Amino acid sequence: MLGGTIYELGPGQSNCPYHYEYGNEEWLVVLSGKVTVRTPSGDQSFEAGDVVCFAEGEAGAHKLTNTSEEPVRLLMLSTKRDPSVAVYPDSDKIGVWSGNDRDKLMARRESNVDYWTGELPELP
Repeated sequence: MLGGTIYELGPGQSNCPYHYEYGNEEWLVVLSGKVTVRTPSGDQSFEAGDVVCFAEGEAGAHKLTNTSEEPVRLLMLSTKRDPSVAVYPDSDKIGVWSGNDRDKLMARRESNVDYWTGELPELP
């Protein structure tokens, strides 16, 4: 399954925090304007007609920001597979999407619990 969202970003706006995904790959299509893309290898600028793939895993980390004075329009495409996981390195969060609202989760890594926490009987 594929999904797509069109974003219009004003000057200084970003479409999401810096992140990478497990379970999905994303694609950027710049429709108009100029966008700055933060990746593990640094910032790059892209213009209308440019297409960029963000691979699954850390190598595909990205954040899109309009650093220009004009609006920018973007199409983000995703493979939309569930379950999926997104990692947000700047805030040390992890998001998990199962495909339903009841079983989705956004948490900081520090909230990690042991495998047996809350299970009966708890094993040492």
